[in-house]
Amino acid sequence: MSLINTVVKPFKAQAYHQGKFVEVTEESLKGKWSVFVFYPADFTFVCPTELGDLADNYAEFQKLGVEIYSVSTDTHFTHKAWHDTSDTIAKITYPMVADPTLAISRAFEVLIEEEGLAYRGTFVINPEGQIKIIEVHDNGIGRDAKELLRKVKAAQYVASHPGEVCPAKWTPGEATLKPSLDLVGKI
Repeated sequence: MSLINTVVKPFKAQAYHQGKFVEVTEESLKGKWSVFVFYPADFTFVCPTELGDLADNYAEFQKLGVEIYSVSTDTHFTHKAWHDTSDTIAKITYPMVADPTLAISRAFEVLIEEEGLAYRGTFVINPEGQIKIIEVHDNGIGRDAKELLRKVKAAQYVASHPGEVCPAKWTPGEATLKPSLDLVGKI
């Protein structure tokens, strides 16, 4: 069964956010769009390139009312140590969620059980707490924040325009589709 359109399961975690340790729960997500970005581990190789890319594009997500949450199975103390010692990670101003119990990674179905690490999973969550986009891939393949931003814009557009859908490579301002019998076989 897919997690698409399911509500995020209850969780409680510590996060490192803007110089403080804060609590994050599923209730923290309600009322705004959220993106969970799971990654394998702090102090690694592909992970800082992705998290830095998200940090560089964070203001664009914020303009859309979207909060980013990076999540790994490290502790919040490890997140702080990485933030304090890496120029790339020091750019991060979004919450870095700790999942040392593996519960969040398991609930989002990205946990690699035998390693205690998460796959690279991306989840876009609407203001009602429903998962609208899922992307999970092997840990050697980095993600692109600009493509994620495009997908978030498409999800927000579809949510605010019932009856319309966004075709491949859609960007704001481009034509959408209104599925109907008349369109069958004509695209």
